[in-house]
Amino acid sequence: MKAASHRIRFLAGVVLGTAVGLSLSWALLRATRRDLVSERKRREAIISVQALADLVQRVGFPSTRVGQVVPAWQAQKPPGTFARIVAFAGAQLVASTDPADRGARETPRRLSREEKPLYDQGQRIRAAVETNREEASARKPEIEIDGLAAGALALAAPLQSGGAVSGLVAAQFPGTGHAHGGNAGLAALLLAGAIAVFAVFAWAAGERRLLLAAGATVCLAGALLIHANAAVRTVREELRAADEAVAAYATAQGGQAGEVLASLQVPVDPPLAPASWDTDEFRRPRRLIGEDGHPDEVGLAGRVARASFEATRALFGVAAVSLLLLLVAGFGGFSRAGRELVEHRQAYLYITPAMIGLLVLVFFPFFYGITLSFTDSNLYNTNRSIGETWIGLRNYGDVLGDFGFIQRAQGGGFVINYLNFYWTLLFTILWTVSNVSFGVVVGLALALILNTRDLALRPVYRVLLILPWAVPNYITSLIWKGMFHQQFGVVNQFLGIFGISPIAWFGKVGTSFFTAFATNGWLSFPFMMVVSLGALQSIPAELYEAARVDGATRWQQFKAITLPSLRPALVPAIIISVVWTFNMFNVVYLVTAGEPGGSTEILITQAYKFAFERYRYGYAAAYSTVIFLILLVYGVFQNRVSKATEAA
Repeated sequence: MKAASHRIRFLAGVVLGTAVGLSLSWALLRATRRDLVSERKRREAIISVQALADLVQRVGFPSTRVGQVVPAWQAQKPPGTFARIVAFAGAQLVASTDPADRGARETPRRLSREEKPLYDQGQRIRAAVETNREEASARKPEIEIDGLAAGALALAAPLQSGGAVSGLVAAQFPGTGHAHGGNAGLAALLLAGAIAVFAVFAWAAGERRLLLAAGATVCLAGALLIHANAAVRTVREELRAADEAVAAYATAQGGQAGEVLASLQVPVDPPLAPASWDTDEFRRPRRLIGEDGHPDEVGLAGRVARASFEATRALFGVAAVSLLLLLVAGFGGFSRAGRELVEHRQAYLYITPAMIGLLVLVFFPFFYGITLSFTDSNLYNTNRSIGETWIGLRNYGDVLGDFGFIQRAQGGGFVINYLNFYWTLLFTILWTVSNVSFGVVVGLALALILNTRDLALRPVYRVLLILPWAVPNYITSLIWKGMFHQQFGVVNQFLGIFGISPIAWFGKVGTSFFTAFATNGWLSFPFMMVVSLGALQSIPAELYEAARVDGATRWQQFKAITLPSLRPALVPAIIISVVWTFNMFNVVYLVTAGEPGGSTEILITQAYKFAFERYRYGYAAAYSTVIFLILLVYGVFQNRVSKATEAA
């Protein structure tokens, strides 16, 4: 009976692992093929819009001849395609093939009130072009692409005259069918084959669990390997076919554009360059089409290699999941878990609401943030899926791989790059150590004073000293920021009594750090004082009496009795204080705001600014994940060393 149970378990494991693995592989292949179709469609739409923009600019924009170019362009496109040309000067709709622009709305005409979003879109694109030109970068997309119902696409690209963006070309393209999934028949055949082969093997292997596990793994791996090879080969073939189709499309667009110019008797000078129309959203040439109108073999080989690597990596992950399911099922993990659930079903029923709450409110945001850290998500591509913006470990490489926080200036000296991660980490460590040390020393000193017997007005002192902790820290931060104001702050007014000139507290790194340090010091000592005072009052008075009888001095009593007795309470409090101070967002953000020049940022405020001021969401997520890992390593290490949470 026992041998039969092992056979059944591993057979179930093979069925489960192979079914899940082949299903996930098939789904990944389907998604990849769908993405290839979508990418091809987007590239062809960009080529069409760029070709139209080139034609409009060649005939002279804005001019009456634009009204002849757009219908000629439209005639070469499938039904459902139309374009509109907008001139910013006077907010004019110069030409249109939109069926809505007929009769009373015939072009050319001024844009109506309800068409203001079209004008606003043009202004966004103009601002993007000017920003990218000024920054010599590709930060903002210069071609806006929106997905519409039924797979249709709406694109908008700039029109330039005299080097300046003076208009907009907006076009809409109909949807096309999506690619079908992978070979489901092959997946089903492999599933049946793996089950049959293992059933024969299990009949001969008997009750030997390790032998059954090895045979099940071989059957599972064989089925997944065959399907993976077929999937990778399919991806390669379809990627090459897509690039060849786009190259042919660009060549055809070039020929059609030449015919339009010839019909309008416009000289083709300089010659049309269809390959240059194949750009990304930033109007950067993809360089995937050669001058001969065929795919560039070097670029195509690189794309095929990257696609194969990514597909293989994803399939390895699928194989790992499948193998885990096989082993858990084969060694009885699911059956034991089922028995536990049935036996303790009432307890699990009670904790289910709490677990659902944790899953929704804690775990999902946490793991979503980690997933986001592997993408190039930013303000300008929020409409894209995670798969489209996936860049792997590049954000972590950018965060941790830049060691140049000290750079050579043009004059030959050295300057500090305050945006560098390692400078911010160094400053954060200095900030944390200094503030926690101050809080512990001052809090412990005040606790020792308040623990003095027969201290007059001790309840009053306790209330007064706890007030800084009772006031919300953002209120305290704003008050202290005002106190350090150069012109109206009370600190400079007090210094003026002694003839000291007003200090620009936020103009230098040292003084700016002092303002945040003073504010956080005011906020931090009450916590340590309360913890220390509670621990001091729990120390038996007999210990001190015995020490005095033995002739111990106050310092010896402090070292031998007070500190060891305080340790179980102080060490966890210090760990908590380190985490709080390391992430003390309000004080730094509200008091110094990182001034001067971002030099007094700590890691958490820097991550916030990367996310909500520079709009680099993926980079900020990676930054935050690194912060979490630093604090996790510190907490584990400190706990192991101090053994603060272990029972005595």
